[in-house]
Amino acid sequence: MNNQITFTIDGKVCKSEAGKPIVEAAKENGVYIPTLCNYPGLKPKSSCRICTVKVNGRLMTACSSPVQEGMEIENNTPELTDARKSIIELLFVSGNHFCPACEKSGNCELQALAYRFQMMVPRYPFGFPKKELDASHPMIIKDQNRCILCKRCMRSIKDENGRSVFAYKYRSNKSEVVVDPALAVQLTPEKAQQAMDICPVGSILVREAGFITPIGKRKYDKVPIGSEIENK
Repeated sequence: MNNQITFTIDGKVCKSEAGKPIVEAAKENGVYIPTLCNYPGLKPKSSCRICTVKVNGRLMTACSSPVQEGMEIENNTPELTDARKSIIELLFVSGNHFCPACEKSGNCELQALAYRFQMMVPRYPFGFPKKELDASHPMIIKDQNRCILCKRCMRSIKDENGRSVFAYKYRSNKSEVVVDPALAVQLTPEKAQQAMDICPVGSILVREAGFITPIGKRKYDKVPIGSEIENK
């Protein structure tokens, strides 16, 4: 049975499979919807809200909302652009992101989105919170200054028994993603690299492996985030 449906994004007629997350259906049709917490193969959590779109007049998260026949989706509007930019600004001021000194610079999704949305001086005051760097584990370093609480590491990096290497600690504005020391000892070099790669910022780093890719050849140096979808 043909499960293809028709919908529109900013007036563009699109086709996809019914029930597929809007962000994936949009990607199939050459439309980029920004995300930070979403990652292919992981169950959506809708924690960053950057993928918020307007569907038939209602605000919805594109990573967790299924596309349906006849949907009229707004993605590129001044209202949504400003909302996304404000989230990016909040993430910068609520942490300590010093991009020139970060090993993930040029490969950082948050930094790339800041460029895409032309973030200059944030509208919010910098908090400069006191956060720690945990270098007690044999394979990885966990820098709380850069963490944006996206849960990607928690959902993906698990041991052979399905136990997550990363977990939440504390609550509210004191929440942190911490490392289970017993499980961290068991990390293989491949798993440690996977943890670093899946982190959208520079909060998880493989020990003794910083600044390997030279400036000019990093992921977003020549290809801005989202352009690989839009230029299909």
